[in-house]
Amino acid sequence: MPIPLSLYIHFPWCIAKCPYCDFNSHPKQGALPEQEYLQTLLDDLRADAPLVSGRNIETIFIGGGTPSLMQPSTIAAVIEAAKQSVGFADDVEITMEANPGAIEHHSFEGYLSAGVNRLSLGVQSFDDGHLQRLGRVHDSTAAITAYRDARAAGFDNINLDIMYGLPGQTLSGALADVDQVVELLPEHISHYHLTMEAGTAFGRQPPKDLPDDDLSWQMLNEAQQRLASAGYDRYEVSAYARDGRQCRHNLNYWRYGDYLGIGAGAHGKVTHADGAITRTVKKNKPAAFIREQVSAATKPDACTTRTDVLPEDAGFEFMLNNLRLTAGFSLRELQERCPEAGPLVMQQIQAAVQKNLLEQIDSSNYRPTDLGMRFLDDLQAMFLPAEKP
Repeated sequence: MPIPLSLYIHFPWCIAKCPYCDFNSHPKQGALPEQEYLQTLLDDLRADAPLVSGRNIETIFIGGGTPSLMQPSTIAAVIEAAKQSVGFADDVEITMEANPGAIEHHSFEGYLSAGVNRLSLGVQSFDDGHLQRLGRVHDSTAAITAYRDARAAGFDNINLDIMYGLPGQTLSGALADVDQVVELLPEHISHYHLTMEAGTAFGRQPPKDLPDDDLSWQMLNEAQQRLASAGYDRYEVSAYARDGRQCRHNLNYWRYGDYLGIGAGAHGKVTHADGAITRTVKKNKPAAFIREQVSAATKPDACTTRTDVLPEDAGFEFMLNNLRLTAGFSLRELQERCPEAGPLVMQQIQAAVQKNLLEQIDSSNYRPTDLGMRFLDDLQAMFLPAEKP
């Protein structure tokens, strides 16, 4: 079965850096080099297109940073270039991230006209106090207004991000956010726990009033019940969808599909005709990415690091991603994508079944149990490759 292909496009600037964010984002200082960066993206795309010759892009995710800082004409140009350089499936899904405090609302129509057909709004909370502590540049009114403006512009496939486990958050406060997001009726909800990532402001100095593990679990458990009652199906550890509107782009990641990654700090994964897998990473800092991409004509890998994935690592990567899905994974796909990793992974699967972290659905399919989903990190760690002597 052909491996699905996606495209990730990274815009690295934000109005401000949130204290919990470990993505490759950089605070906006003065005018953005939008046209220069666009030209660099187009060059980057042309350089990577031969890696996937003859294949069509099924999904695109335009992320950041804050892509909605860009003009719709910039978004349109890179989408059109991807169509011309690689090619699109007939039903291509094109998602763009937007932050309520970083968008001119009249632009929603422009992004829709540019080809974006799915929008992801980073709301995080509807409590203004929590938003301030998270470093967000919007308030709850701006979040609701942005959502309604996107609807009025014609978007009929919208995701809203919300977080729980926030500093000083109570159970009632966490559930109030869930009730508010459900009231808006987006097609998709991402509901995830705030984590203290190394290298972030929160990671260096965590807030002292974070909810403990028991309270965080209660927040998640009761939120799941409310989301389910409202018709939102949990299909991934932190993703919920109505009416079959799962994010196809993220599903391709979790099912170990292929994707090109263009832009500063973007990651890619490509499976070659012989089954070998290569990962790519672009230069992180925007200025370095632009500078090195200019020299790529004479130094093809000037802004790109390429790494071949070892067979034993491929099995771990497959499981690391697929275990996030409530539907689980297929042994057939594991054997097709990672043929040399199969025997070792089978031993690890059986060990996870014995610990009640995985359950067997039928002869070829397994999925995490409720216990496995709760302790997903522990389940994933069971598939780590053995350390080399």
